[in-house]
Amino acid sequence: MARAPRGSRGGQPSPTAPVYVISVAAELTGLHPQTLRQYDRLGLVSPGRTGGGGRRYSLRDVELLREVAELTSTGIGLEGVRRILELENQVAALAARNAELHKRLGEVTGLLDAATLALTRERPRLPALLEPRSLDIHRRPAGR
Repeated sequence: MARAPRGSRGGQPSPTAPVYVISVAAELTGLHPQTLRQYDRLGLVSPGRTGGGGRRYSLRDVELLREVAELTSTGIGLEGVRRILELENQVAALAARNAELHKRLGEVTGLLDAATLALTRERPRLPALLEPRSLDIHRRPAGR
């Protein structure tokens, strides 16, 4: 029985599986292979490597190459593209952290609600005063 490639789902490679050689990635993006090599040297897109050092691009890498091509076609320089990609990565990391914290907040809120409920069942509430009562304060006369 044939096994699915590592990192695949239902016969399809996962978005991060490095499966495309440079010529296929170039064709999929409409970029020249030399441009892909330059983007790799600059650290804009870092494909996986084979044992012999050949580049292998994932579907996510191809999407990133398309984004770089789109940004540069609008006149943004490669340093600007690098900064944009860094900021997008930071935003994604912060969004993931925010989601994690919201999940944890929901868990803690649930625990707090359960603890509050348990405490109110164990100890009945103190009776509330039906009417506000005034306190009579008597002071001693000075000098006594």
